[in-house]
Amino acid sequence: MSAMSFDSGLNRRHILQLLAGAGAYMAGIAPSAAGEQRIGVLIEQAKTLPSVAQRVDFIAAALRGTRYRGYTLIGGPRRAEKFVARDDAFDCVTFCETVLAAAIAKAPAEFDATLRNIRYHNGVVAWRERNHYFFEWGQHNVENKTCRWVAMDGSIDMQKTVNTQRGLSRRKFPMLVIPRATVLANKSQLAAGDIIGFVSQRRNLDYFHVGFVTFDGKGELVLRHASQSRHRVLDESMDQFLIENRVRYVTLLRPEEPAGKA
Repeated sequence: MSAMSFDSGLNRRHILQLLAGAGAYMAGIAPSAAGEQRIGVLIEQAKTLPSVAQRVDFIAAALRGTRYRGYTLIGGPRRAEKFVARDDAFDCVTFCETVLAAAIAKAPAEFDATLRNIRYHNGVVAWRERNHYFFEWGQHNVENKTCRWVAMDGSIDMQKTVNTQRGLSRRKFPMLVIPRATVLANKSQLAAGDIIGFVSQRRNLDYFHVGFVTFDGKGELVLRHASQSRHRVLDESMDQFLIENRVRYVTLLRPEEPAGKA
């Protein structure tokens, strides 16, 4: 499957025109203003795309080059949680959250509420309701019909016990994971816009990184993500990332079409 094999008749020229328009607009926005305005612009530009997967892929592509920054969220077990929405810097999870919320929102005014519903269990802005572990992030966003799990033949069951977050109790997650070789042998089952989580080999951590699946112009599998080591949002070969990071297992989530847009 290539990046341009869409569910509708939307053609490559249309996508390239949209991307060019986004780049031209954002080139004229100062960094401080871009952090406040860019998502609204992208929501408006992407809304002509007929599927949530296409909107995810378009918005994530437009945000390439945005700097990496960790610890952008505010709150803790003894510190009041504050809702944070920004598009001038991301870690790997906030990048996925921001793109997904922008792809689902029907208008810029809906973005904040959509992001809250993705980041927090039942949309409740509280530190203990934040999806601290990516397994819970996936589980809760499947429950609220934002995403669905993607399985493949050869998936296996795994139990993970985590206790890395100060102030949270130890938790055990039953995970259905996909071996690396299975993913690479079944690339045709993947779609641009899928969310991929890389399972950690550490005993007390569920995932070490997340990003989006996409494809390059030759149909090769690409990871689009906010990279801490590369200090920005970028594309890189999925095969190379899997090998360099000794990834054994992944999980996959596919964004669901919002009610009323299907």
